[in-house]
Amino acid sequence: MKKTHFILFGLLVFALHLQAQTGNNPLLLEDIVGKKYEPQGISQMQPMPDGEHYTVLSPDRKAIFKYAYKTGQLVDTLFHVDKVRETKLETIEGYSIDVRGYRILVWNEKEFIYRRSWQADVYDYDVRRNFLQPLSETKGKVMIPTFSPDGRMAAFVRNNNIWLKKFDYDTEIQITKDGEFGKILNGVTDWEYEEEFHQTNLMSWSADSQFLAFVKSDETAVPTFAFQVFDKSLYPGFYSYKYPKAGENNSKVACYAYSIETKDTKKMNVPLDEDGYIPNIHFTENPDQLAVMTLNRHQNNFNMYFVNPKSTVAKLVLHDENRYYIDSNWILSIAFSKDNFVYVSEKDGWAHIYLYSNTGVLERQVTSGNWDVTKLYGFNPQTKTVYYQSAEENPLRRSVYKTDAKGVKTRLSSKTGTNQADFSRNFQYFVNSYSNSTTPAFISIQDEKGKELSVLKDNAEIQTRLAGVRFSQKEFFTFTNENKDVLNGWMLKPSNFNEKKQYPVVLIQYSGPNTQEVLDKYDFDWYYYLTEQGYIVVSVDGRGTGARGEEFRKCTYLKLGLLESDDQIAAANYLGKQSYIDKNRIAIWGWSYGGFITLMSMSRGNGVFKAGIAIAPVTDWRFYDSIYAERFMRTPQENFANYDLCSPIKLADKLQGNLLLVHGTSDDNVHYLNTLYYSEALVNAGKNFDMQIYTNKNHSILGEKTRHHLYTRIINFLKTNE
Repeated sequence: MKKTHFILFGLLVFALHLQAQTGNNPLLLEDIVGKKYEPQGISQMQPMPDGEHYTVLSPDRKAIFKYAYKTGQLVDTLFHVDKVRETKLETIEGYSIDVRGYRILVWNEKEFIYRRSWQADVYDYDVRRNFLQPLSETKGKVMIPTFSPDGRMAAFVRNNNIWLKKFDYDTEIQITKDGEFGKILNGVTDWEYEEEFHQTNLMSWSADSQFLAFVKSDETAVPTFAFQVFDKSLYPGFYSYKYPKAGENNSKVACYAYSIETKDTKKMNVPLDEDGYIPNIHFTENPDQLAVMTLNRHQNNFNMYFVNPKSTVAKLVLHDENRYYIDSNWILSIAFSKDNFVYVSEKDGWAHIYLYSNTGVLERQVTSGNWDVTKLYGFNPQTKTVYYQSAEENPLRRSVYKTDAKGVKTRLSSKTGTNQADFSRNFQYFVNSYSNSTTPAFISIQDEKGKELSVLKDNAEIQTRLAGVRFSQKEFFTFTNENKDVLNGWMLKPSNFNEKKQYPVVLIQYSGPNTQEVLDKYDFDWYYYLTEQGYIVVSVDGRGTGARGEEFRKCTYLKLGLLESDDQIAAANYLGKQSYIDKNRIAIWGWSYGGFITLMSMSRGNGVFKAGIAIAPVTDWRFYDSIYAERFMRTPQENFANYDLCSPIKLADKLQGNLLLVHGTSDDNVHYLNTLYYSEALVNAGKNFDMQIYTNKNHSILGEKTRHHLYTRIINFLKTNE
């Protein structure tokens, strides 16, 4: 791995943003948890098929407005709850517009199933007749309503079965009948696919609207996990669902296609290991080409097949292998056109874009260099131009680029910091969301040359609020660990900082694979308040984190937690050498993976941390889901020794420092049993510790009062144990 690239950037320690704000009012924790300083965005913005317009949901959730990209001006109201005929609603929570603009699906009374999936009451709005009615005649909430490309049909799922609504005839038919809770899922995904592949909808329409493809998941053999739900009754009940832990049975998946004309369903003959994955399916513009994407259980062998839905014959068009693992996010972002597809691979050691013909022939490598592409936005087949986000200028920053057919690269975003784009369908415009460490989200419309056309949201009111309170701004820095890696960090000092004093420090970290906490972007979380309580707050991204090439982010493979905790320990030792820091009062904080690293660091740090807070921590990777745990650790059966070596439970007797364990009892992600089993190990090791449990709270421990209590609890713990 070449380190020169990073050292040069590391030497450019950001000298800006060092001054403290000069407001007179004290910073209040209740204002932070109440989101007083959280910037506003644009509600449910969606590009329209014509490429010239976009839609948004009105702030009062009563209307869908149509705007012009070129001017940013309102040009039409497509839907309003007060003006529709037949069915009256107070508000709507979401919407989907068909490609012709003749029909709009709207929904409300949404109920979340897991983190991303939901079911809701869905309604069909006929724009030409101004007529609103329920999408389905059958009672019950539905999932993943999905228009056909011609807009004349919509598929949806109810009770794990796929239904089809034909608008021309106002009829509906049931396509699958084997769906059953805890057994067969059609079109929708199980808990694990949703959490780790970020997929809730595995249905795809052919371009001619003649076939509906879908993935069928059989989770019958997947073990059931249950946790108690406390509903104030004398005898609390249980919540049960299928959750495959590392090394256990996964759902068995297969791809099918339903013919609108013949009404029959055929299984696609796609080669797949019995325990393999289908993280995505997608019909190309050719109705005879269904792209089915597969991964083996180790997730290091990716194949994409083009399958003919009539013959069911599959042809391999793309193969990618990796000695570590394939990043499934790149599988989900493959962009298709009539003649080409675009894919991001790490085969040269960096995440770069490759353009292929639809026969699977590589036409060219679009991007190259010792830097990572961080998002693939799409491909314009008319100009063969690729649009993407990258960390080319600095791993701490993100910019938006395009590269044309001749390889000419143009930077489309002009502001330095973090830029995120949402392009129009014809790639003539994009909405750019920009922020840096001192600037809340600035949202503007730009044309395909990068020219700013209009400002949608400048969040000036947030700037005004911030100007009235006392707080410090982030200082970015670098240091070198014992492995000679230059690590990036930021530091927050109290607004009344005195370099002649010595301050306690709290390290805020997450440290998970391919993540970053040290970025030049805006946030304003609880730790800003912590600095005003006399603490210096620091965050350091160690080995395994993102935007620094494959070797840096995948060096933790098969041994999660060792190198990451080494780097947090190195950060504490580095900070302890600074004249304004009390080396005997250094604490570490983390949530989820960060909680895991908190425990690993306190157990391996030889007492460098006086205190630590671990929220919802993984305490043994055997307890976590198979897709995530095995992506980085393989199975416990294959990697038994390292599962033990990387287990905080196995290291409980080596824990040093004062510990606060926090968990929600209804955490469906990192189960509460992680904390229960770890606390038992601490007891057996004779270690004292504090615990804070939140009843019926999930992994996010949400709620304004709950968050205020949580952060107050943490701050009081730090003050008591510093």
